Amino acid sequence: MKTLSRWYSARVQQEVAVVRYGTYGVPVLLFSTAGGDAEEAERFLMVEALGGLLDAGRIKLFTCDSVAGRAWTSGEMSPRHCSWLQNQFDGFVYHELVPAIHQDCGSRDLGIIAAGASIGAFNAVAATCRHPDVFHKAIAMSGTYDLGRFLHGEWNDDIYYSSPLHFLPGLGEGEHLDMLRRRFILLATGEGRWEDPGESWRMAQVLGAKGVPNRVDAWGTEWDHDWPTWRQMLPIYLDTWS
Repeated sequence: MKTLSRWYSARVQQEVAVVRYGTYGVPVLLFSTAGGDAEEAERFLMVEALGGLLDAGRIKLFTCDSVAGRAWTSGEMSPRHCSWLQNQFDGFVYHELVPAIHQDCGSRDLGIIAAGASIGAFNAVAATCRHPDVFHKAIAMSGTYDLGRFLHGEWNDDIYYSSPLHFLPGLGEGEHLDMLRRRFILLATGEGRWEDPGESWRMAQVLGAKGVPNRVDAWGTEWDHDWPTWRQMLPIYLDTWS
C-alpha cells in the first residue's frame, strides 16, 4: 500500500512530499539521496527490493523529499543558506515528520530506524545522533559525512550542529549521550567506483570515541556507489532488525 502526502513546512519554507509504503511493521525512515524526491526509492526499485518485508508486515517504509540535499547540489544557493536549510530540515524531520510517522503507526513508543545512502546516509546518522529519543538504529550506506567541501570556507553554527562529525566530539556527558550510547549505527560501504570508504571509517572513529555502538561493513571492490549496491544492502540489514 502506498500513500502520498504533501504539506507546506514553514521551517524549510516549501512544500515537502512524504510517501508511506506498507501497512504494518517497524517504521523505517529512508532518507533520499542528494537530489532525490520522496518517490526516488520507488523509481530506483528499492521499494521493490523491500517488497518481501513490506508484504509480510515487518516494516513500514517512509520517504521524503531531500530538501537540503537539493540545495547543496544545485549550486544555486550560498553555503550559508544551505547550512541553514540543513539545520531546518532536521527540525522538519523531528517536529513534523516524526509525529506524522507516530500518528500513522498509532504509537509514539515505536523506535524508528533511520536509513539512507550517500547524503541520505548523512541524514540518517545525523537524525539518530541528534534525536536518539526517536531514532533507535541507523543504516547508513555509502555515506558522505563531511559536507565541508560544499562550504568553500564559510563555516557557521548551522552546519556545526547539523554534522555529527563536528558536534559529537564536543558533546558532553549527560542524558543525551547516555541515550545515544544505547543506540546502534551501521555504516555500510562498497569499495568500488565512486566510493570513499574512508568517510565511513572516519565517522565510525568519531562515534566510537564517544562510546556510541557502531560497525563498518565493507562490501568489497565489486560494489559501487550506486543503487544496485544499496538494493542489496538494505533488505539484508532490515531483515535482521524487523
